[in-house]
Amino acid sequence: MPIITFEAGKLTREQKKELIAKFTETASEVTKIPKQHFIVSIREMPLENVGVGGITVEEMKQGKQ
Repeated sequence: MPIITFEAGKLTREQKKELIAKFTETASEVTKIPKQHFIVSIREMPLENVGVGGITVEEMKQGKQ
């Protein structure tokens, strides 16, 4: 079974539902594998756990450089 993994910050329940549906639909269309065989895993990470350019994403969103 193919597994699609998506990592992001906090998402709403509706965003997760939409991502799962669209990832599954697109992957099925491209690979010709039936939708029921796909597993979608969404991993939410606190923004203080991810850094870019030496600062956390949380700090980036707050406008800190």
